[in-house]
Amino acid sequence: MKTMDPDFWEDPEQSQKVLQEIKHLKDQVEAYESLVQQYEDLQALIEIVLEEQEVDMLSDVREGFKSFIQQYEDFRIGTLLSGEYDRNNAILTLHAGAGGTEACDWASMLLRMYMRWAEQRGYSIETLDYLPGEEAGVKSVTIQINGENAFGYLKAEKGVHRLVRISPFDASGRRHTSFVSCDVLPEIDDDVELDIPPDEIRIDTYRSSGAGGQHVNTTDSAVRITHIPTNIVVQCQNERSQHKNKDRAFKMLRAKLFEVKQQQQIEKLEDIRGEVKEIGWGNQIRSYVFHPYNLVKDHRTDYETGNINAVMDGKLDEFINAYLRWKHQN
Repeated sequence: MKTMDPDFWEDPEQSQKVLQEIKHLKDQVEAYESLVQQYEDLQALIEIVLEEQEVDMLSDVREGFKSFIQQYEDFRIGTLLSGEYDRNNAILTLHAGAGGTEACDWASMLLRMYMRWAEQRGYSIETLDYLPGEEAGVKSVTIQINGENAFGYLKAEKGVHRLVRISPFDASGRRHTSFVSCDVLPEIDDDVELDIPPDEIRIDTYRSSGAGGQHVNTTDSAVRITHIPTNIVVQCQNERSQHKNKDRAFKMLRAKLFEVKQQQQIEKLEDIRGEVKEIGWGNQIRSYVFHPYNLVKDHRTDYETGNINAVMDGKLDEFINAYLRWKHQN
């Protein structure tokens, strides 16, 4: 067996990436072997039922078949995450659009939905920036969701999300329509070549407006970075030190600029934003209707469900899987 080059261990980041790749491949092999074993066990169980006419075992066959189909579907969906950065952490940003206070409340509902989804998958969550609404909810928020394939899954959520409900902020009890945009980017590793000349950025510091303790709120620890050629603006205020906020903001800027580079359309910012369009009528990717009936419908895949409470509690996998299948076919 060939011995690994000792210099390999001199670079912790490189060695960590290789070890993660080995673990990923090992997990894939184990998942496949488990699927094969489950199939063989189910086949043997069916043969016993047929040969011995064990009617009482039919329920076991049904449960085994249901479990196999679910495991098979999960494995198949995993094979669709073949993008270069699908396995990376995800940087997710929500912006309240048309709808005022109602839209800010809608943004906070979506934030909870994505956090619940991440928690159910065992992912960790970090808040990078948070701007509360004037009366309720949140105007904008940026979180980082850390876990394998986080970006690969969450890229399905990029776009405008529409809410229809009886507004709790309307004393007349009228039905309101609100919009929130969701932007999703992969966290880009520092070793990815991306030159950002110092004269192309402007760094501003300001006092944090969010929670974080006395130190955060009484010093100019928040950081805003503007990339002048593209007018891309990123900001971070959740860390206690200006230095950490600056590092976080640069990570977000790198992710956004990398998206620009990938699209090869640096000249026109509006052309590289993908599915994130004007936060209003006609641009939604998904509608969430609470009144006069309950329905969540994705307008790209036509997948829908009436169990809106489950969706708002983070049950998004069916929507994400439908998007990945649809994207693969188109």
